[in-house]
Amino acid sequence: MLGTNSYAQSGNKETRTLIVFFDGLRPDYITPEAMPNLYTFREHGAYGKQHHSVYPTVTRVNSSAYSTGSYPAKTGLMGNTVYFPEVDSLKGLNTGEVEDLRRINQATNGKLLTTVSLGELLQAGGKRMMVFSSGSTGQAFLQNHTVSGGGIINPSMILPESMKDEVIKAVGPISPHAKPNAAQHKWVADALIKLGLAPGGPAVSAIWFSDPDGTAHADGIGAESSMASIKAVDEQFGRIIQYLKDSHQEGIYNILVSTDHGFVTHAGKQNLMSLMIGKGLKKSTNSDDVIIAEGAIYVKDHDKTVIEKIVKTLQAQQLIGPVFTKGGKPGDLKGWVPGTLSFEAIHWNHPTRSADILVDEDWNDDKNEKGYAGTSFSGGVAGHGGFSPYEVHIALMAAGPAFKKGYASELPTSNVDIAPTVLHLQGLAVPQQMDGRVVYELMNEKTKLPATSKVKTDTVEATTATSSGTYTVMIHRTFLGRYIYIDYAKAKRTEK
Repeated sequence: MLGTNSYAQSGNKETRTLIVFFDGLRPDYITPEAMPNLYTFREHGAYGKQHHSVYPTVTRVNSSAYSTGSYPAKTGLMGNTVYFPEVDSLKGLNTGEVEDLRRINQATNGKLLTTVSLGELLQAGGKRMMVFSSGSTGQAFLQNHTVSGGGIINPSMILPESMKDEVIKAVGPISPHAKPNAAQHKWVADALIKLGLAPGGPAVSAIWFSDPDGTAHADGIGAESSMASIKAVDEQFGRIIQYLKDSHQEGIYNILVSTDHGFVTHAGKQNLMSLMIGKGLKKSTNSDDVIIAEGAIYVKDHDKTVIEKIVKTLQAQQLIGPVFTKGGKPGDLKGWVPGTLSFEAIHWNHPTRSADILVDEDWNDDKNEKGYAGTSFSGGVAGHGGFSPYEVHIALMAAGPAFKKGYASELPTSNVDIAPTVLHLQGLAVPQQMDGRVVYELMNEKTKLPATSKVKTDTVEATTATSSGTYTVMIHRTFLGRYIYIDYAKAKRTEK
């Protein structure tokens, strides 16, 4: 059987790790009524109250950030849509599709990600990682993109492919996708229980539920179907926890729970492509003069005159939020174009894959009809990707023999801190190139934290004149020793 032979660890008494992600989980969803199992887990375990999504606050940026312990500046995975001219010179590629990721990997000689991953490090340490996901194939793949020593089980993709017959035999037929995606959530939970948590399973298992994100995108935050999707994934989480109790494995599993991003209501009408074409800044949808990959804008030949013209136009638009450009020199927090902040200030300064401009939609604190705060001027019903606190601020929860009980921390953490923490739990060294840190404050260890008594905050601003007044962009940052967490970014305008 797969769980006890092909992917067996030596012995079954060693401490293991389980990573759980609920896609698009706002902290205010975690209530006794909506998510009784996760609420109980949070209250009885260790809770990181100042946890951060990685910007851009989209799924594949965060699946790669958590799996590498690094920001986009090192992973090279810059958004849900990415631009690789060597693959397609006219449009971005969808990182949700594993086939697009494979095209990138081939074109870059195996450098889909430009830093080492958790799966690779575990394999080098003689351990294995298996990924279970009810979401996109791309999101699942980026959690262990080399499939190092383990496997990926997803309703649309099972890797290595040689595992497929064994998986179906052990778990049963794959359920079709639905909204809410309850049947597939149960299928991947069954797969985790039978193949990941069974005796002889991998040292590290990760499960990623595609809801509430998938349902809330279509129907909105707080909609009846969205709340049903939350209930569905909470039930599966409860099943997993109950299985560990029933199989007397609570004492060997450390469990980390997080999400990729928060969620906001959308109130915008115009998208960036139509705005650029309408303002004469891009010739047509398929022209190669300017390429738009979500909020990333690539200008042909990095023409500075064109870049400045685009930035000035964006800064004058009321519904456009923060605008970022490359720094004038290494270490600059302000971008080279007046009134912008730098990619370096937001951990987006990849040496070869950063765009010329990165732009966000504006946001505010307005509540939707269901009482959920946070509104963005992006198009559609509801979503994420922006720099509002509603998208950045998420929850980190942990329980198990390594973690404190009934404890809440106000120290800042991020999804890049998950991989270092998992490596530490598995007794492996954390590579210096990782941006994240071990979250010792949630653990029972007496290890001293870096500068724990001195959590600091600051803001960085850049201002420029526009045709109607002034435009200011700012970011709010929190420091813990050498670690810098970006809390949110905001644009402000004043009229003449």
